Amino acid sequence: MGSITGVETSKVADKIWLVFQALGDIAFAYPFSVLLFEIQDTLKSSPPENQSMKKAAGIGISIQTFFYLCCGCFGYAAFGSSTPGNLLTGFGFYEPFWLVDIANVCIIIHLVGGYQIYCQPIYNVADRWKSRKFPDNGFMNNFYKVKLPLLPKFHVNLFRFCFRTIFVMSTTGVAILFPYFNQVLGVLGAILFWPLTIHFPVEMYIVQKKIEAWSRKWLVLRIFSFCCIFVTLAGLVGSLEGIVIQKLH
Repeated sequence: MGSITGVETSKVADKIWLVFQALGDIAFAYPFSVLLFEIQDTLKSSPPENQSMKKAAGIGISIQTFFYLCCGCFGYAAFGSSTPGNLLTGFGFYEPFWLVDIANVCIIIHLVGGYQIYCQPIYNVADRWKSRKFPDNGFMNNFYKVKLPLLPKFHVNLFRFCFRTIFVMSTTGVAILFPYFNQVLGVLGAILFWPLTIHFPVEMYIVQKKIEAWSRKWLVLRIFSFCCIFVTLAGLVGSLEGIVIQKLH
């Protein structure tokens, strides 16, 4: 059973922390702006890249919203106020086993590809830094041909191999140290939401359209950005509080 106010708490403060944490989780659902320009750079005209990306982003957001609403609504309909953050592992019910196993395999396939895509901006920053800082260093810039049995030849850069391996190991270690699904997602969502999803696009729009300072449109955009800063800070504080509470328990 559930209630119109969601999860019941013994204190008003606990309810506020949960609401803040939920804001971080919602913000995490839409970090696609990190990849927007990476994908747009690979497109060719015509039609113009910005038109293609506008249509693709609209379709992607609509589908993403539909699936998130389905997960939230069906989860609440089934489990009420006890709905876990992770529907596959958080409620102690694992039957039918084959269905849960298939779902987990699909998640693994999805995350392996998604991890690579979402890490590309970080990898690109590291590649540009090493090319600019050490232009003549063989370890940083040379590529070597490698041939493995039953596989075609491919090129390997030692810096990329070492950096990306260490990066993946580090993020995996952090995930093991803090295995708190909703709280960690809230922290990541809050950190990424305002700087990359709101501030950067808004500033680009103001410069591109040459919007005058203190005009009506300028004020609306600034107020919008300020409200999103509050969402980011609230989600970050609430999620960090959730991690601390979980760690203490």
